[in-house]
Amino acid sequence: MSDTSPSQPFFSCEIPVRWGDMDAYGHVNNTLYFRYFEEARFQWMLAKGLPLKSDTHPVVVTIGCTFMRPIFHPETLRIDVYISEPGRSSFMVTYKVYTASQPDVPAAEGYSKVVWVSSVDGKSVPLPDPVRAWFAG
Repeated sequence: MSDTSPSQPFFSCEIPVRWGDMDAYGHVNNTLYFRYFEEARFQWMLAKGLPLKSDTHPVVVTIGCTFMRPIFHPETLRIDVYISEPGRSSFMVTYKVYTASQPDVPAAEGYSKVVWVSSVDGKSVPLPDPVRAWFAG
């Protein structure tokens, strides 16, 4: 994953690691990182005032993750979110996962491509003006 994100996160949140997030090997299961990314996206969109019910909404069309070190329970994660590459109907999101016990050493980095779509037919639509404004500053 190439890092083309700005130096400061667009949004940041904390998520506790639950005991049930662990797998048989005693660390957070790799699939849970995608749930952490989802939770960070949801919190960020609520914080930015986007409505949950609307005639358009975001969907993830591509997602990936690079795991750099294991995470164990109990732990609190900090997910830093960066946005870039705005297009007509899409943009890229980069996630950096840190732990409270090692706040300066990434545990994982991920990415997703988000596309805005119509709630009626599921086809892509131009980014709403409030979303496009995220990239103006």
